[in-house]
Amino acid sequence: MDSSGELSSFLKDFIEPWYGSLKDPAHSQEDTLASLLAGYGQTQYGKDHGAEHINAVKDFQSSFPIANYASLQPYFEEVKKGNYSSILSEPATGWVMTRGTTGRPKVIPTTETHLGQILFVGARAIINFALKRDLQILQRNVLNLNFPSEVLTIDTEKGSQKFGYSSGTYAKLHPSLDAASLVPRQEEIDSLGGGISNADWERRFELVYNVAKTGDIGCVMGVTPVILAFARFMRRRYGLPPKEVWKMSALFCTSVSKIHSKYAPELTHYYGKAPIVEMYTATEGVFAQQLDENPYLVPNYDVYLFEVKTRSGVKLLHELKPNEWGSLIVSSVLFPRYEIGDLIESIGKGYYRVFGRAKTLTVLEHVFYNILAGRRVVS
Repeated sequence: MDSSGELSSFLKDFIEPWYGSLKDPAHSQEDTLASLLAGYGQTQYGKDHGAEHINAVKDFQSSFPIANYASLQPYFEEVKKGNYSSILSEPATGWVMTRGTTGRPKVIPTTETHLGQILFVGARAIINFALKRDLQILQRNVLNLNFPSEVLTIDTEKGSQKFGYSSGTYAKLHPSLDAASLVPRQEEIDSLGGGISNADWERRFELVYNVAKTGDIGCVMGVTPVILAFARFMRRRYGLPPKEVWKMSALFCTSVSKIHSKYAPELTHYYGKAPIVEMYTATEGVFAQQLDENPYLVPNYDVYLFEVKTRSGVKLLHELKPNEWGSLIVSSVLFPRYEIGDLIESIGKGYYRVFGRAKTLTVLEHVFYNILAGRRVVS
């Protein structure tokens, strides 16, 4: 077997758990719940809700309340004091925060298992793309436009610990896939400081351009508005759009809704005709990504348990009918039944789309859009 054949075989073994879960999401979600409950049973939160005695999804839903950031904050305070088992099944390795686009940034603890899953699941989009469309993408570098990973400090029983945005923190863990590496390294991004003002991003973009301009950049992966902001910066500062500097194979875009309908035209204008691959990522995990050329998401059923709060009750994600939608609830190794605050809709045939934050205006826009499109609205 030649080297490309060996690499393909290795990558298929790496990604097969995801492919397998998509063939039978119901069975996969049962296995995922059993694994999660084993961890919850080691925490005080889990014991208080009878995790050791739960064997079915319905029992899980009736025993554990739907949680949000506010309801979990008292447990996070216990983690800071060293009592990690109040909510976590293993010690906290650090802390990360959200971008705070809908309010004050949320700060949550991380664990070794959670970080390992971020690496394992986060690589699926690019590995899937490599196997299906372009294996050579793994021989080229990834443009790093992530947020800084060192911004603030938090007081814990171990003393003051630095922490920052989740995208930068997770980027620090990025392992090389074959020959691909992040350019510039996350440590170089962090060296410029943790601010996110326009001036801070200008300095960051200058660094990115000067380090990467002569390199073989195969793709960019990151927050979609930042990817666009960098392109506008290059055009304004140097008179060059990214497509005239690098020939990218793909753009892996995250963190906002309507990537294909709202952002794709401008992305293509600046970066060329490279395929746009959507990923659904959050501080709490990497939940879904595109499987093929359909501009929709497929979940990581083998790692997270997905529920949706609809008007007719709470259902498992894979149970939704086409056009049915609601507020997403995710159970992970960190927390059980955490309502993320995003609205998700079933497209049918195993595909989904996240269409916005769980706000009244988003709901009204969605209902109006479906009426104009002549589609039945199910929520």
